Amino acid sequence: MILLRAKDVDFEVTYIDLTDKPDWFLKISPHGKVPVLSVDDEPLFESNAIAEYLDDVVAPPKHPADAFKRARNRAWTDFVPDFSKGINIYYTKTKEELEAKLAAAPVFLQKLEDAIARERGNEGPYFNGSELCLVDAAYAPFLQRLLMVEPFTRTNMLREFPLVQAWAKALVANDSVKGSVADSFNDVFYANLKKRDFYVGTLLSEDVVAAE
Repeated sequence: MILLRAKDVDFEVTYIDLTDKPDWFLKISPHGKVPVLSVDDEPLFESNAIAEYLDDVVAPPKHPADAFKRARNRAWTDFVPDFSKGINIYYTKTKEELEAKLAAAPVFLQKLEDAIARERGNEGPYFNGSELCLVDAAYAPFLQRLLMVEPFTRTNMLREFPLVQAWAKALVANDSVKGSVADSFNDVFYANLKKRDFYVGTLLSEDVVAAE
């Protein structure tokens, strides 16, 4: 939804419970994952495929005009699954598991730190520069969740990676990113951490627990 909002596209959203996926959703999502985009009653699935389609059919383009630069951007969107698994401390079951994930995370963060320094060549604040791009849209949800649990985990995970830290803060402050989730997203996210017995759920402050 980040890209839809960034391109000012009118759309309707149907939210589902990922712990109890309805049959109609499983019929249109071969991998059982969100998001799915319905275009003229035909489904498109997988985030990167949806983003590429939207960039092809809706102006203004969010991929670089230069073919080589565009390919480099695509390569960094392909890194998202590895990155998300590498930094998702919020989905760990124990303190020891969180600490192990935290110890391994710098490998993934350093790759992005180097990429921003090498690929951008300007002050940003986004991956390519002053305008949101497809790389930003791909990473924003995971960086958003990471910053959401930081007040409770207090890991300072991004402290040694100033470019990634500044990028993450710029993304979560962007209106297209902020508007890409339901108003209840924060409460639902925190509630699920507790419901699914993730370690971070045990660290939530009393005011967050009360908000559930």
